[in-house]
Amino acid sequence: QVQLVESGGGLVQAGGSLRLACAASGPTNTIATMAWFRQAPGNERDFVAAISRRDGSTYYTASVKGRFTISKEIVRSVIYLQMNSLKPEDTAVYYCAADLWGPATVVAPDQYDYWGQGTQVTVSS
Repeated sequence: QVQLVESGGGLVQAGGSLRLACAASGPTNTIATMAWFRQAPGNERDFVAAISRRDGSTYYTASVKGRFTISKEIVRSVIYLQMNSLKPEDTAVYYCAADLWGPATVVAPDQYDYWGQGTQVTVSS
């Protein structure tokens, strides 16, 4: 079983930055794509960004393009989400996810096989 552990959430003022990390353990060589999703209270879990573990291709939801950057460290099986120019509407619990089959363009949560516990990001205005 793949296990995912997120870190790096916190409270930041609007315009600030945070970097999230997600460490994968277990049979990580079976993972095709890793992604970040977020869920605000009362909302569904939404796709944020994904990265192909095999070729490094990335995909972002429109609202974070140019502000967020997803990257990976294959050797340590870690992915990062660098979040800049944060806005109050970015406030949510951020989840790391792993997909054993699909490319980075897969945005549906139910296509992902493993999930972390989530880390809270709060952006104050």
